[in-house]
Parts: sequence; C-alpha cells; structure tokens
Amino acid sequence: MQEIPDTGIRILTLAQMSMGEPWQLELLHRRKDHVFLWITRGQGRILLHGLRRGFGAHNAIFIPAGKLFALDMNRHVIGQAMVIPADGRVPLPERTQHLRLQDGFAQSELTGLLDAVRRELDEGKPHMGEALTAHATLISIWLRRQMELAEAEPARSAADRIVLKFCDQLSLQYGSDLTAADHADALGITPTHLARVCKARAGLSAADMISEVVQHEARRLLTRSHLPINEIARELGFGSAAYFTRFSQQHFARTPSQIRKAANVPSPTVAQHTH
Repeated sequence: MQEIPDTGIRILTLAQMSMGEPWQLELLHRRKDHVFLWITRGQGRILLHGLRRGFGAHNAIFIPAGKLFALDMNRHVIGQAMVIPADGRVPLPERTQHLRLQDGFAQSELTGLLDAVRRELDEGKPHMGEALTAHATLISIWLRRQMELAEAEPARSAADRIVLKFCDQLSLQYGSDLTAADHADALGITPTHLARVCKARAGLSAADMISEVVQHEARRLLTRSHLPINEIARELGFGSAAYFTRFSQQHFARTPSQIRKAANVPSPTVAQHTH
C-alpha cells in the first residue's frame, strides 16, 4: 500500500482550529504556518498584526506565518481555514490581507478551489502531495489576483506604522523579558505614545498585547508539549518558575501544574518512556 505523504497542507473548520478551546483563537498569537481564512457566515472582529477591524460573510483573510492575530467571533460564525506550511513550496504574499468579496464569481471560485483541496485530502490518491501543493498554488494565485484587483489601500498613518513595527518586534521577541518600555525605546518613541497608538489601533495597550501573546504561548506549551514547567518559564522570559506561577494564577486562575493536569499532559519523565 502506498504511503500517503504528509504535506502539512490541511483544511480546518474554525471549531477544529480552536480545538474546543476559545483561547486558541481569542488570544493574540502567531503561528508557524500561513493561515488563509474564508468566512461564509456571521461576523466578528479580528486583530490582524496590530490593526483591529470587523469581518463578515464572504471575507477572505490571509495571515502570513509569524504575523500576530486574534479572532473575536460569536458562535454563529461559519468559516474554514487552509493551513499552508511556510516552507517556500507555495509562493504567498508577505503581508496580511483582508478581502471583502462582493463579486459572486470570485466567491464561488474560491469555494471551488477550497473544495478541491478538501476532496484531495479525503480521497488520499497517489501523488497527493504534489496535487495539494498545486491546489495551494492555485489558491495563492487567486489571492494575489484579488489583491491586485482590490482598491489600493490608503497610505498607512504614522500610528499604523508604529503599531505594525511593534508587532513585528513582538512576534520575534515575545519569549524575552522585554517590556513595553523596551519596545518603545527600540522604536524611538515614548512608552506613553506606544500605549496610546496601540490602544487606538488594536484596542489593547502595548503591555496588554505582550501579555496576551505570552498567555497564548504559555497555554500552548503547557497543554501541547512535555517541556518541564521551569523550561517553559525560561523560554517565555520569566526570571523564575515562581514568577511564571504568579503570572498563570493572575491570568488563568490556575497554576501551570493545574493547567497541565487538566489537559492530561503526562509529565516529562513519563512522556520520555512512552512509545
């Protein structure tokens, strides 16, 4: 029997993407893969690399790997996400994109392209890896064509540029002990100004954005990895495991050990001997 290659390309519903845990999408975070969202019903708000905006039905949202985002949506939202590894096989834009599609043909074209990927995944035919890469490339072409057809975005304001640069820094350095003041200093502005522009554009202060990214990564590592808690604390920039515990109690009302136990994650010692 031919082995079916794992290309990493997959299609998920929004419910599958959150894995039944709202924090997976609601907290500001970054992902190692590219994410292409296609919303078909309902509405909500997305914080897309520092800029908060509303979304609704027939909205396509592209989030390149490493760009920060958070989704705030009600239970009536229906959509799907195509996940594409950032390994260079599929040429994709380097910036975030939010398209509000009003053209019915463009809507049906995208739906057909995503359905083709889903069928390929379901059927598991020979050469599936090549086929999935080809389908993903067609979706990339669709996206880039729509970006060229869309009206040119207005020039970024000074505040937008500051928030985008801050998010770039935060995406790369969230595992450090850098404070909002440190980020402001790197941007050549005052901490007060950074807090003000972040609040205006993202709806969160710079300190709150840093906290959300750390919260998401902390919960991800506690529930999806076997790393010892003291190593997680160190990786996230905490000076000690005790400081990490206080942070966890403040934001999650539980200690790291309690979070890990609730997720049924074995201890590192047990995991190392489990085959």
